[in-house]
Amino acid sequence: MAASALPKFSDLYELKEELGRGAFSIVRRCIQLSTGLEFASKIINTKRLSSRDMQKLEREARICRLLKHPNIVRLHDSIQDEGFHYLVFDLVTGGELFEDIVAREFYSEADASKCILFILDAVHYCHENSIVHRDLKPENLLLASKSKGAAVKLADFGLAIEVQNDQPQWFGFAGTPGYLSPEVLRKEPYGKAVDIWACGVILYILLVGYPPFWDEDQNRLYSQIKSGAFDYPSPEWDTVTPEAKNLINAMLTVCPSRRITAAEALKHPWICQRERVASMVHRQETVECLKKFNARRKLKGAILTTMLATRNFSTGRTVIGSSQKKPNGGTKEASDSTAIAEDPLDAKSFKFVDSVLQKSIQRAVTNDTHTANFRLKPASWCI
Repeated sequence: MAASALPKFSDLYELKEELGRGAFSIVRRCIQLSTGLEFASKIINTKRLSSRDMQKLEREARICRLLKHPNIVRLHDSIQDEGFHYLVFDLVTGGELFEDIVAREFYSEADASKCILFILDAVHYCHENSIVHRDLKPENLLLASKSKGAAVKLADFGLAIEVQNDQPQWFGFAGTPGYLSPEVLRKEPYGKAVDIWACGVILYILLVGYPPFWDEDQNRLYSQIKSGAFDYPSPEWDTVTPEAKNLINAMLTVCPSRRITAAEALKHPWICQRERVASMVHRQETVECLKKFNARRKLKGAILTTMLATRNFSTGRTVIGSSQKKPNGGTKEASDSTAIAEDPLDAKSFKFVDSVLQKSIQRAVTNDTHTANFRLKPASWCI
């Protein structure tokens, strides 16, 4: 008896409107025909992928199938069908965490503590299952719904890897520039600790609205990161509790073997004793800075995605784009701080992107704060 043919995607799901797109993929809402449930389908044109890219896609699907956690966007189905690969994920409708924060009427240090708790819980689960994400950043932190208190969901495992033990290895240069760890930049063996470094960068931004490491020159940016050269400038950091700074210091420890682990971070007083330790004062300046940070990273992501998507991919460089749903349900381009899966963006291209940003930032920031003197140094994110 002949084996029955595998069902096609169209036999199981009905595609709806486009939600977003990346360099290799389109994300569309879909409905499961048997249940009527809504999902998000990431549609990858496999005809455009090299054999190496196909291996990466298969790795992403394999990893996502393993992960079942309330703070991780779950993969429900993976279907290969006539030159396309369909990854069917949870439909998350709350948008990006960082966009939600700037829309809130009240945002405090305690709220930041709760946000990083969700993230660390997901990261700890990944690490317990021998998975390293390698691309933790704001664009990959989504909200399950628009409801108040909705769960934070970790997304996009396109650069994630499986590790066999806690022994560091060289898995290749991967990640997003501002969130890369010192050991990756030095091209040294690395492991789970790279995710904790990225969590430290995210937590720093959650508290003041700008990143701990920044320079318009990529080489200087990487030098800052490799030396762990960051500080807590006044006046914005004066109102942040010592416990919060202590956790950031533990996460942004240059030596990976001395860096705090996800399990240890979850037991930190600023996390597990939030009500007693973290400040409940509204952080308006953080919200204002975060608006500029959001506008800038989206503009930069759009420029980088366009530049890298038009390159000859035979060089071995791969752009892993993320896509989000617009608040009104429409479509938008991928707006990530583009992840580089092989070599980092060359310094000339990096400088070009920032020159464009300097000219465009006033149009990107849509609030009533004067931005003519906006600069690319951390202390000036709020000017």
